[in-house]
Amino acid sequence: MKYFGTDGFRGRANEGLCVEHALKIGQFLGWYFGKRQGRSAKCVIGKDTRRSSYMFEYALSAGLTSSGCDAYLMHVTTTPSVSHITKTEKFDFGIMITASHNPYYDNGIKIIDRDGYKMDEEVLALAEQYIDGELQIEKAASEEIGRCTDYLLGRNKYISYLSSIPKHSLRGYKVGLDCANGSASTVAKTVFDILGADTYVMGNSPDGTNINRDCGSTHMDNFRSFVTQHELDMGFAFDGDADRCLCVDERGNIVDGDAIIYIASNFLKERGQLVDDTAVVTVMSNLGLFLALKDKGIKTVTTDVGDKYVSAQIREHDYSVGGEQSGHIIFNKYSNTGDGILTAIIMSEICVEKKTVFSNLTNGLNILPQKLKNIRTENKDSIMQDAGVLEYIEKTNSELEGVGRLLLRKSGTEPLIRIMVEHQTLKKCDEYIAKTEEFIKPLI
Repeated sequence: MKYFGTDGFRGRANEGLCVEHALKIGQFLGWYFGKRQGRSAKCVIGKDTRRSSYMFEYALSAGLTSSGCDAYLMHVTTTPSVSHITKTEKFDFGIMITASHNPYYDNGIKIIDRDGYKMDEEVLALAEQYIDGELQIEKAASEEIGRCTDYLLGRNKYISYLSSIPKHSLRGYKVGLDCANGSASTVAKTVFDILGADTYVMGNSPDGTNINRDCGSTHMDNFRSFVTQHELDMGFAFDGDADRCLCVDERGNIVDGDAIIYIASNFLKERGQLVDDTAVVTVMSNLGLFLALKDKGIKTVTTDVGDKYVSAQIREHDYSVGGEQSGHIIFNKYSNTGDGILTAIIMSEICVEKKTVFSNLTNGLNILPQKLKNIRTENKDSIMQDAGVLEYIEKTNSELEGVGRLLLRKSGTEPLIRIMVEHQTLKKCDEYIAKTEEFIKPLI
C-alpha cells in the first residue's frame, strides 16, 4: 500500500497527509459505498484533539457529501467509540481522524467497515488509485448531494454502553485517569463518575498541541507520581485516541499490556469464560507472561506485532481476550477493537469483585528483564531469510530455554532489524544482544 499502512493513512499534517488527501478519500468512499448499495451511504466521523483534526474533519465531510454520502459528526471522541457506533447504529462505514500516540503535528485517517473492523485492503487500494488520479468517479448533484449532521448523540450512546458493562459500583474507590490531552477527555471521566468512583483526572485539558505531551500511556512518570501523591486505589492512562490503556497500581507500579492479559485471562478462566482456555499475545510479549499463563493452565496463541494480527486471531477463533504490551487489549465479548476505557472498566471491575488491592492482581506474574536494540540496515529481508541466522536463533533459544529468549525481527516500516533479549538479569540480556549483533554484522 502506498498511503494506507497497518493503522490507516498517517503523516505529518499538511506535509505527508494533506487536506487534498482527505478530500479525495471522502469523495471516493462516498461514491464507492453509494454505488455498491444503489443508495446514499451513511458515514460517522470522529476525531482526536489535534489542531489539524478539525481541518481534516471538514475536508472529509466536504468530500463525502460531494459524492452523495451523509456524514454524521461525533466530533472529539475515541477510536473505539467510532467502531462501536458504526456497527451498532448500522452506518455503512466510519472514519477516525487521529495519529494515536504520535505527537500533535502528525495526524491520520483510519477507515472502519460496517462491522467495526479496519477496512478491507481492497477498498483502500481503490482509494489510493483515486488519490493518484488512476480512477474516475461521479460527483453528486442537486438533491443527491449529501448532508452533514452533528451527532453527539453517538458519543452519548457509547458512554451509556460502557457504563452498562460493570456489575459493581466503584463507590468508595479513588480512581485516577490520565486522558493524554486526547480523545479520552470527552468520555473517560464521565464514565467513571457514572460508575460511582471518586475520580481524579490529569491530561484532561487539550489545547490542540499538547496531546500525548508528557502524559498518557507513552509517558507514565507524571501519572505514577499522581497516583501515589493522591493515594489512589488504581490509575488508568490512555493514549491519544484511547484505544490503549496502561494501569498503575496503588503503589505507583506500571501494569502493562502483558500484565493486563494475565489478570483478565486468570479472571475469565476462574469463571469458565475463557474460550478454549486461550489468550492471544504477540511475539513481543514477555517470556514471564508465557510462563505464568502456562502455570495457570492457560494456553497462548502468538501473533506478529500489530493489533490487526491479534484481532484476526480473535475474530477467526472467537477467543475471549488478546493484546499487546502497549496496552492495546481486545475483549471480544464487548468490543472487536482495542478500547482503553473498556480495559480500565474491566480491570477496576476485577479488582472490586476480588475484593483486593490492585497490586495483588498480578501475583504469580514475574516479568523478566527485557532489552531491545535496533540495528539499521538496508538488508533486513535477506538477514531474516539467511539460513545461518535462522540456525543461530534456534540454537540460542535452545540454550536459553526456560530462563530467557532471543527474538530477531525486522521492522515493518523502517530499515531496521530489532534484537530483543529476555533473561533473568539485564547483564545477560546485554551479553546476548552483543553476541547477536556480532553474528549478524557481516550481513548488515
